[in-house]
Amino acid sequence: MLLQPAIDPVSLKAKFFRGFADPSRLCILESLRAGPRTVSSVVEQTGLSQPNVSSHLACLLDCGLVARERQGRHVLYRLSDERVARLLSLAEELLADVARGVYLCTRYTDEREHGPAPRSVRHGRHNPHWQPPPANGEEDPIRGR
Repeated sequence: MLLQPAIDPVSLKAKFFRGFADPSRLCILESLRAGPRTVSSVVEQTGLSQPNVSSHLACLLDCGLVARERQGRHVLYRLSDERVARLLSLAEELLADVARGVYLCTRYTDEREHGPAPRSVRHGRHNPHWQPPPANGEEDPIRGR
């Protein structure tokens, strides 16, 4: 009889959030919030290369964050559960309050370690309402700081 090692819930949760931590995967998930898409549609929406999108979709599919279905000659990818979209929305709500701290945090890795984010992430194409936090000394119109 094989014994299953105990699953550490904190480690499992950290692994779950790694699916959202990669800028390319996050960009793909944001693209799928609008509804099911083909790989070519995700490529067009995100500005990522087709091999990159396919690789990340395979990862997201294996992890259970996206699902796929065949429609005729096309394969459509979609978020696997509405809670994925809700989690992305909740992250936006929370960022509205803590974006400045996250932006200025030097403890998280940045593009110097992993290379630049995809074009669509850098230019906010996946979320046209997001703006970087104000520079030091400028007042934040949302929070009045």
